[in-house]
Amino acid sequence: MNEFFTHPSWKAFTALFGKAGELVPHVGFMWPSFLWGLLLIPIAVVAYVLLLRRRKQGAMLYGAMALVKQAMAVNNWRRHVPPALMLGALALLLAAMARPTAEVTLPSNRATVILAIDVSGSMRSSDVTPSRIEAAQTAAKAYIKDQPKDVQIGIVAFAGSAMLVQNPTTDHVSLDSAIDRFELQRGTAVGSGILVSLQTLFPQEEFPINNFSSARGGQGGLGNLDRGRLGGGRALGDRRAGPPKKEHVPVEPGSYKNAVVILLTDGATNAGYNPVEAARIASNYGVKVYTVAFGTTRGAIVGFGGYSMRAQIDEDSLKKIADMTRARYFHASSAEDLKAVYGVLSKQLIMETKEMEITSLFSAIAALLMLTAAGLSVAWFGRVL
Repeated sequence: MNEFFTHPSWKAFTALFGKAGELVPHVGFMWPSFLWGLLLIPIAVVAYVLLLRRRKQGAMLYGAMALVKQAMAVNNWRRHVPPALMLGALALLLAAMARPTAEVTLPSNRATVILAIDVSGSMRSSDVTPSRIEAAQTAAKAYIKDQPKDVQIGIVAFAGSAMLVQNPTTDHVSLDSAIDRFELQRGTAVGSGILVSLQTLFPQEEFPINNFSSARGGQGGLGNLDRGRLGGGRALGDRRAGPPKKEHVPVEPGSYKNAVVILLTDGATNAGYNPVEAARIASNYGVKVYTVAFGTTRGAIVGFGGYSMRAQIDEDSLKKIADMTRARYFHASSAEDLKAVYGVLSKQLIMETKEMEITSLFSAIAALLMLTAAGLSVAWFGRVL
């Protein structure tokens, strides 16, 4: 018997179950009192050992040659594998009676993605073929197409101010139409884009959307964006006076599992709310803000509305936004790069941790062990156990 438990096959078997345990952490039981049934396992082991000894003693007592050979075969390690597998199956079935549960991480069926896209005048630059805005529109549509059909997607457009142009929806046709209606305007208000995205996710909360706190100077809060030119978008943040609301209690940054914001811009903030302060608010709500800088780091001279401007990316701010919200920063200098970034983001599924009953998993593994035990017994000894 000792020979079996020191055999490499047994060590591999126990190591396998150790790894399986790591894959299902935080296991609990709904009916833990049923775990007392596991006391049957050591009783079964003792009974098996006594059976082997009795069989060997009987063979020696009667001197039958066939029985002696059978008793000698007990020392063969393969003789113990099927019973060990059956014992494991019995332990799993007894544990299954206690209705085991585990914390598992799965894609959320309440997932929401907010695409906050820069529609400032610099997006007309043709340093990306055919232009930055057209490349961004094409990539955004491709991203939407790749999302699971139950993921809701909303679209926020921002220039000198920000506006929700499409409520979160699973209707990809409406989303594509909203993207097609983009028209470029002056200014870049990254912070306002973040705040309008947050207001969309938490409509019951109040965010300082109309406040101006940009350290860069510039004009405008929300409300300057021409809603007609964006095809029926609506401004957020205009609320009637009401009873004061409870102050929000900050949560762990990046801990909100039901939504993310993807922010794409090709220029530095020159209007609206301070983007770093907006990121701090997002982090207090646990929302991850993935930032995508679109364009070259040295920028490009663009003429718009009778003015010329150099569109230059503020990578430091975008990296801070991503870091503060426990997300990632990306830089795309071409249409192909932008498609690749959205391809990576498509795999950033919004996950949610749930406690699930895994009785069926225990039962399935037990059934597999029993079938394996029976198969090995038939293959090695011509009979089931």
